[in-house]
Amino acid sequence: MSASHPNTYPKLHNAAWPGVVGKGDGGEPPIDLDTMLDLTAAAKVDGIGFDGVDIFLFAPHVDIDSTDDDLKDLARRVTSRGLVVGSVVAPVWPPTGGGSAMGDAGERQKFLTQVRKGCRIAKRLRELGARPYGIVRLDSGAGVADWAKDPEGNTKKIAETFREACMIADEHGERLAAEGEICWGGMHSWREMVKLLELVDRPKTLGFQADMSHTLLYLMGYNAPDDAILPKGADLKDKKVLDEGLKKLTAALRPWTIDFHVAQNDGTAHGSGSHDKTGRHCLPTDPNGKLDIAHHAGFWLRDEKGKLTKAFRHVCWDGCMFPNEVMMNPQTWNDILAAMVAVRDAHGWL
Repeated sequence: MSASHPNTYPKLHNAAWPGVVGKGDGGEPPIDLDTMLDLTAAAKVDGIGFDGVDIFLFAPHVDIDSTDDDLKDLARRVTSRGLVVGSVVAPVWPPTGGGSAMGDAGERQKFLTQVRKGCRIAKRLRELGARPYGIVRLDSGAGVADWAKDPEGNTKKIAETFREACMIADEHGERLAAEGEICWGGMHSWREMVKLLELVDRPKTLGFQADMSHTLLYLMGYNAPDDAILPKGADLKDKKVLDEGLKKLTAALRPWTIDFHVAQNDGTAHGSGSHDKTGRHCLPTDPNGKLDIAHHAGFWLRDEKGKLTKAFRHVCWDGCMFPNEVMMNPQTWNDILAAMVAVRDAHGWL
């Protein structure tokens, strides 16, 4: 907080997982967690810094099977830099020890095991005083093509698995958020996402994680043309076009939104390493970016009457799959933090 930036909420977080997501597997090497923490802690804009980090519960950053001593060390490493942990990502996908939420009994059990382990870590970090808020993130762990072989049946299976995940979260005092992303079957369009959330019907435990990059592709119907909100060939440089589209999109998903990623997108998809193509995350200064970040964040942070929802206590920047050269440049994080501060100036509170 400062005289020119009086708001203190939502707290501003950086995602640590861009150091590992899309890295390896023949691509660039991962960036270790301590380096990501150092880059985050060093960023400053008008004397304001990041308040915390959101983390991926998978090695080499955080082992999903971390011991209690490991978690105490993690809490120390984060808080010693003046940061806290917010939301955490459970590694529910088959390549990370999980399984498909619409798979056979064995796969679904692997999925739920990773949710349980993720909730255990999230709870312990709360108990250690290092995590004052945030959710446990998950998705279907299934591809769109596989889901499309039996849309109704597979969505039903995902919902059943998510309901079991909600029981696990309740046992740990946690909430879950499903990240809407075009690469996850049953969650790849805004309409299917709403359908799934309604079918699970556990709004106090399961909500939606909105990412500004991914939800832009929801508007375009990237992996679900029938669910496109914008007409094909719509001019994404026209703010009025995006405003009208986001008005419809957020009316459907904002009531479910309990976690939020500030991001930029140029209207395209991108993948690297083992990560499927999804909404391309761009730098906030990218001249090809289609979003007016501070303005369009307001569609998620304010209701249809313009009133702040205050549905979550922090927001997080997500910039997956940036080149390591970009990520190791301190100016990158200053520019990102400036975009975050602008969002809080426009839609924050004391």
